[in-house]
Amino acid sequence: MGRVPGASDRIACRNSGWTFAEVFTKMQDFSAAGRAMTPRLFSDHPLLELQASEQSQVQHVRELCRTTIGPAAAEVAREDRFAWDTFRLLAREGVVATAFPAAYGGSDARQVLRVRIIEELGRVCSTAASMITGTDLSARAIVAGASPALKDALLPRLCRGEIQSAFALTEPSAGSDVRGLTSVAQRDGDAYILNGSKKFITRASTADWFTVVARLPAQGRFVGLLVPRDAAGLQVSPEVGKLGWYGVPIASLTFTDVRVAESHRLGEEGDGFSLAQDALLRARIGHAAMALGRAIGAVEIAATYGGDRQVFGKSLGEHQGVQWMLADMATQIEASRALLQVAAQKYDRGDADGATFASMAKLHATDLCMKVVTDALQLTGGRGYLQDFPLERFFRDAKLNQIGEGASEVHKTVIGRDVVRRMASAERHPCLREGPLTDY
Repeated sequence: MGRVPGASDRIACRNSGWTFAEVFTKMQDFSAAGRAMTPRLFSDHPLLELQASEQSQVQHVRELCRTTIGPAAAEVAREDRFAWDTFRLLAREGVVATAFPAAYGGSDARQVLRVRIIEELGRVCSTAASMITGTDLSARAIVAGASPALKDALLPRLCRGEIQSAFALTEPSAGSDVRGLTSVAQRDGDAYILNGSKKFITRASTADWFTVVARLPAQGRFVGLLVPRDAAGLQVSPEVGKLGWYGVPIASLTFTDVRVAESHRLGEEGDGFSLAQDALLRARIGHAAMALGRAIGAVEIAATYGGDRQVFGKSLGEHQGVQWMLADMATQIEASRALLQVAAQKYDRGDADGATFASMAKLHATDLCMKVVTDALQLTGGRGYLQDFPLERFFRDAKLNQIGEGASEVHKTVIGRDVVRRMASAERHPCLREGPLTDY
């Protein structure tokens, strides 16, 4: 017997603009796509806003996670070496291509689709999810600012996974505060002489090209430069060990009088800051999606354990205290998914407040993920602490989402400043009388 339409379907109908019959048909079509889908603990309602072709892409990624990426995730995370098999799979199956324009072999994927794809990957494997967010971060400035000749030469190969790029922004004393960068690019005829260092660079050990943001000393502005790996004066450090996120190593870069041709500039002089901000904006949305995927996976694992473990004559999940913990986690995850959906929609529309909502989504989702994974591990007891159990890996991976692409405290500052700035010109609350509030 098929599923009986209910109130949630009618709500989806009103929100989507489709007729009720169309909504129900779409849900039935999606559930039958590829193969019969087993019901999931967390709702697929966000998929209703996607086009049929986009839903098929999510289903394709879901199948890859079920058959290949998920079962291999523990092995991938055993050592911090670039997971070439995972990357090649994602490239071969067109997932890497979602970061690129159709004109260069990509799929022009909207952010509302990409967050669903990254959520699916993050649910089982941080390595796979970070490869998709990392591809976007490392290639976005090339897509936005490279010359037509450079785009023709690089983007199709990046899209197919034949070569890789890395985004070199963070420095020993500057990261989220782009204006604090000290690497300099001095103009020298038809080239730039680049000096400085970069730190915590993902894919530094495997990248063929580096997108570098540096200061123009004479102007006080920033420039984006595309530097080949074999450039004279570029030194890549050995890979640096880290707590989690195995499979995507990091290293440092040093630039000593590296000569970069003017033709390898990204955008115009002074565009470096905006190129970096756009790349970071997309990466922050990606981090939120990855964190939510991991949180979803953690709750699924904890809830499954709650059904299997017997305590005092009944299953762990039948105890009210455990149910309340699961209720809090599930409710907060769904709330965070809704916020992330809004942030993705705002990016796709180009809304002026898109950056603030990206910070909100990143802050909320990554902090929530850390709490959810910790609570899920607590529910599973000693098993959760074992390396053979997925939550140990989830726990180690969750922390970096709170730090990468701007720590939670940075985003609180961004959001708070925006609230104070906008309040100066916003509508005054109607319950207040005229005059300063200090007169009350």
